Amino acid sequence: MRTILITGPGGSGRTTLAAATALAAAAEGTRTLLLGADRTDTLGAALGTRTGPEPAEAAPRLTAWRPDPAQDFRQDLTALQDRASSALDLLGASRLDPEELTPLPGAEELALLRALRDAALSESYDLLVVDLPPTPQALALLALPEELRRYLRRLLPPERQAARALRPVLGRLAGVPMPAEALYETAARWDLELAAVEAVVADRDTVVRLVAEPGPAGADALRAAGLGLALRGLRTDVVVANRVLPEASPDTWLAGPVAQQRKALEEWRESYDVRTVAHLGRDPVGADDLADLAVPGVGLDAPAPPVEWPVTDRLGEEGVLVWHIPLPGAVREELDLVRRGDELVVTAGPFRRIVPLPSALRRCTVDGAALREGELRVRFAPDPELWPRTR
Repeated sequence: MRTILITGPGGSGRTTLAAATALAAAAEGTRTLLLGADRTDTLGAALGTRTGPEPAEAAPRLTAWRPDPAQDFRQDLTALQDRASSALDLLGASRLDPEELTPLPGAEELALLRALRDAALSESYDLLVVDLPPTPQALALLALPEELRRYLRRLLPPERQAARALRPVLGRLAGVPMPAEALYETAARWDLELAAVEAVVADRDTVVRLVAEPGPAGADALRAAGLGLALRGLRTDVVVANRVLPEASPDTWLAGPVAQQRKALEEWRESYDVRTVAHLGRDPVGADDLADLAVPGVGLDAPAPPVEWPVTDRLGEEGVLVWHIPLPGAVREELDLVRRGDELVVTAGPFRRIVPLPSALRRCTVDGAALREGELRVRFAPDPELWPRTR
């Protein structure tokens, strides 16, 4: 299954283009699911039909789904209370009724990630189009599975489960029940669910499509989005320049905006695969307007090339291994690296990612780094105490 994640700056028309992309693919015979997370029915407004918490047919071969975060939140918290009943009773805590639960911040993101996982596992669709939040929130959402799994591994290391045979003894000595086993079981289940979401996001058939209006603000947003996506190792297929004004127009007042858009498009094409979508002169509403937008195709037969962070062997020439991390748009003054055990903390502008080191680099020390042509090259020198010795 092909997955297209669509995002862009707020007000760029990303929801409209997500709906148009899904509708165009369905019209070509592709079984398509259009997924959104807005509390308000912006997808329904673009499609001209309501969408809701249950998947529903919006057009032939097109299903639209806007999962309800409140429903998922109630179910999760109710299940958590049931599993932790012994600890809650010990503390004398009163349980919350499902009717009094309201979703906390972040519930929308978790509901969307769960729906993304369920859709990918269902094998009912050939194409999944996801209307993500605006770019900053979308980048945080796409990073969530990896970061939460890291937190779980640090807080509840799986290897410590080996001591669970001692818990009944410890419980008798302490005089209180020990809920650790249920805690580890819950963590293992969460880790499995997050791993499934992470696999969908990292799959080679998943791409991110950026939407922006050509202009100074759009250029800044694209640069930041490209850097954040590159740091996460996510693939971008095309940049959609939305609401492009006609070059030949009898309205003289359009000459200035048209010239500004033309300049922005020329600059974008130097760095991105840019496709343009014309301004209709009105807000697109309904299937006919969405079809008039002539959005780029989804490329089902042309999977995006994988993003690679290769390690090159320069031991013979320079005595080092070099880790190549592509970071287009990065600025030297806004880069920072910190080695932490078997992990590398990489900060690029406003974005940060903690990545595990490849196995060979764990036996090395950091020997330096350089940013060249949009690529961060980190040099590692073998640690004599850890590196295999040869006779």
